[in-house]
Amino acid sequence: MSTPTLLSILAVIAVTGVYISWRAGRLDRLHARVETARASLDAALVRRSSVALELASSGLLDPAASLLLADLAHDARSAPAGRELAESDLTRALRAVFSQPDFAASVHGRDGAGELLGELESTAHQVFLARKFYNGAVAATVAARRRRLARLLRLAGGAPMPEFFEIDDTLAPAGMDEHGTDMPHLSG
Repeated sequence: MSTPTLLSILAVIAVTGVYISWRAGRLDRLHARVETARASLDAALVRRSSVALELASSGLLDPAASLLLADLAHDARSAPAGRELAESDLTRALRAVFSQPDFAASVHGRDGAGELLGELESTAHQVFLARKFYNGAVAATVAARRRRLARLLRLAGGAPMPEFFEIDDTLAPAGMDEHGTDMPHLSG
């Protein structure tokens, strides 16, 4: 074998090795991004359930709504498996409370109502955005893991395949969202 042929083969092997190493590093970074996004999503969900518990104990709601909201907020916070269902149930309960015809009139002017509802809307936005970022990171990771080279060489190692987190996170009743987005809104 001649020297130029040998050098060409070594160059191809080196470039291939660098590319494979880059792909493995990218997968590792994507998995780290998924973990970070999941931690952010979990923090936003815990904060939302805390604000929902605070709303339930504030005295702004009728006793039945307060009890239901407190129970569902507790379930959402403590559900290790099936958390998506528990979080969706909490969202539906919040939407039911806010869509009552006399809700705005009953809390208008009451001490702390505006601040508490503003905080709840803020946490709903945080959950919405954290879920979008998390699902985006999952989509990128899944796409990278499905590539032929990643599957063939098992570049993901033993990392579990990330799963999407889908919940109902819209607080505004259907047809009531005049903001033109799919983000949750409570106020105008």
